[in-house]
Amino acid sequence: MSLSKQELFDRIRRDSWQRQLSIRALSKKYGVHRRLVREALSSPVPTPRRRAVRTSPRMEPYKKTVDAWLRADLEAPRKQRHTVRRIVARIEEEFGEAIPYPTVRDFVAVRRKEIAAQAGAPVEAFVTRHNALGADAEVDFGDVYVDLAGQRTRCYLFAFRLAYSGKSVHRISRSCGQQAFFEGHVHALTTLGGVPAGQVRYDNLTPAVKKVVFRSRSREENPRWTNFHEYYGFTPFYCEPGLRGAHEKGGVEGQVGYFRRNYLTPVPQVDSMDELNARLAEFEAKEDERRIGARMRTIAQDFAREADHLLPLPDDPFATGITLTPRVDRYGMITVKMCRYSVPVRFIDRKVTVTLTCDDLTVHDGRREVARHRRLTGRGAEHLVLDHYLEALLTKPGALERSEALHQARAERTFTAVHEAFWAAAKKALGDIEGTKALVKVLLLHRHQQHADVVTGIRAALAAGTFNEDVIALEARKAAQAAGRAPTVTAGTPAPEPLDLDLAPVTPLTPHRLARALPSDQRPLPRLEQWDELLQLRRKDSS
Repeated sequence: MSLSKQELFDRIRRDSWQRQLSIRALSKKYGVHRRLVREALSSPVPTPRRRAVRTSPRMEPYKKTVDAWLRADLEAPRKQRHTVRRIVARIEEEFGEAIPYPTVRDFVAVRRKEIAAQAGAPVEAFVTRHNALGADAEVDFGDVYVDLAGQRTRCYLFAFRLAYSGKSVHRISRSCGQQAFFEGHVHALTTLGGVPAGQVRYDNLTPAVKKVVFRSRSREENPRWTNFHEYYGFTPFYCEPGLRGAHEKGGVEGQVGYFRRNYLTPVPQVDSMDELNARLAEFEAKEDERRIGARMRTIAQDFAREADHLLPLPDDPFATGITLTPRVDRYGMITVKMCRYSVPVRFIDRKVTVTLTCDDLTVHDGRREVARHRRLTGRGAEHLVLDHYLEALLTKPGALERSEALHQARAERTFTAVHEAFWAAAKKALGDIEGTKALVKVLLLHRHQQHADVVTGIRAALAAGTFNEDVIALEARKAAQAAGRAPTVTAGTPAPEPLDLDLAPVTPLTPHRLARALPSDQRPLPRLEQWDELLQLRRKDSS
């Protein structure tokens, strides 16, 4: 049994008092010498172990010289003071003695502090800050990893923490850019229901600070950030750069690590960022019942007192997205923040309006939305939507098979196994070119009908042996009506097909009717001559 010396003393004294064991019996029981037993009985506190005084014989002749160099460093410029490596080099150059680096390092580490203290240099110390109700807050970003839709993704945790109560609001996004910075603030202030009346402490983040004025607290702010904090009416306070600045907002620095260890370990597995942020709200509700340190009240109880001291929010939230006007290139793509996104090919060589948020990118032509993408991260990433290229593929059907848009549609499961089967059957019956054109015409149906309904129509057409897009459209409408849905929808990107494709059964057209195509209309054509006769009639006078 491994015991510390203090625990051993406690047990020896307890057995001597309670069980009346002799010194010899205690020595035998614990396997120690009788001198140690007598020492334990005479004093409840063990004698501190004497530390050996370490000497450095090789350093001894040069100690006074090194001390002189260190004293001279007190008056030297900060960037031109002796390092340990420079001291080793000077001893070798001036005295011809090669002293090991660790020997010099250990001596300098002790003497530098002692010489600074003797010269009256200020001592590094921490001062406890008083936090008033509803006054101060702290903000920070921290990186986290998330298994997003089955792929390990580096994301960023935004944390906004009230200094008095410790109430924290979190939000995770794919980037830590200005849009994520603003949206994190809007979410936090909306959740808290007010704005801190004092200062909000920050690092010198790029979304907020363009330049740190040398050796001062002054900062050259990003103009849009200035508009943001003036809109909400709070005062930013920028900490010192580096490790010294981290101590000026230690609450949120610790909060990021605490939240990551306790709620984001193991790595969370989610399908979307919305699902992940919904989980964060549940974690924050659990945190409200926690007590920080030795406080008597919970975070929720302290925040209830603090909430009434927050400043009111503006009537409308700040517009966090930015607007850009890129030009569509000949590949039907736009470049935004080093990433490329597809738009319908009819907009090639035209400028479009892009609204960029931390998670989404929306493309407008005038007031009409023409494309929507999940915002990409990383340099040179691309996202292509197959629907944007269908008009071009009608004239170039051979480009479909090896296109990047088709590859991404397969990966996203918008181009399903049912589409693959229809394409293979159409090419076998009509040839490669006409079969591909038939597929493209079917894909165009997704713009105005539900994805699942079109898939049902394709199945019915395959069962009947036809490739007519009108038949598929009709079957899709019947599937929608059978399910109680509207047969047509607004044009947009089709939703991915669910893994379970057991859809509601619909009654297909009979193979006999399909073989003969749709029956012709036997009704007689209208006679327009009767309408011409109406033009010859004159209105009778009312008199």
